[in-house]
Amino acid sequence: MPNEAGGIDAAPFHVDARGMKCPWPVLRAARAMRDTDHVTIDADDAIASGELAALAQQHGWQFSALSPQRFALSKAPA
Repeated sequence: MPNEAGGIDAAPFHVDARGMKCPWPVLRAARAMRDTDHVTIDADDAIASGELAALAQQHGWQFSALSPQRFALSKAPA
């Protein structure tokens, strides 16, 4: 996907956290956030969406629910 500078953004880093109970999905997402600007995560723990939204807010990232068990976190545009 082209970015504002005309370059190509890398595909999102994907985390499969299905079957993991919080805080593990959030910890996996936080670790991935260190190395990329976009993270998608599959998580089926009932509280994962709220925890991931809080993580994104804490770091100034955007959060979106792509489906009931798939979420996206991305760096907010500068």
